[in-house]
Amino acid sequence: MAKVTLKLFALLGRHLPPGSVANATEVEIPDGSDIGALIARFALSEKDCHLVLLNGAFVPPDSRTSTRLSPGDTVSIWPPIGGG
Repeated sequence: MAKVTLKLFALLGRHLPPGSVANATEVEIPDGSDIGALIARFALSEKDCHLVLLNGAFVPPDSRTSTRLSPGDTVSIWPPIGGG
């Protein structure tokens, strides 16, 4: 098992467990897990995961299920944001 940090921003923050601080929680994941599995674990839909960063680097949608996580990684996710 490995520990990673998951950060969810804007309305996605409601998916974090109670006690999460600063839009973040530490998550224990099985070795070899990918970003797609982490997204599924928190019941996030792909359409709600507009911007995904792994340790500050953008991960395109078609790479999320092939991008493996390592201990200590940080995954940050933002929903689509509208404005004007």
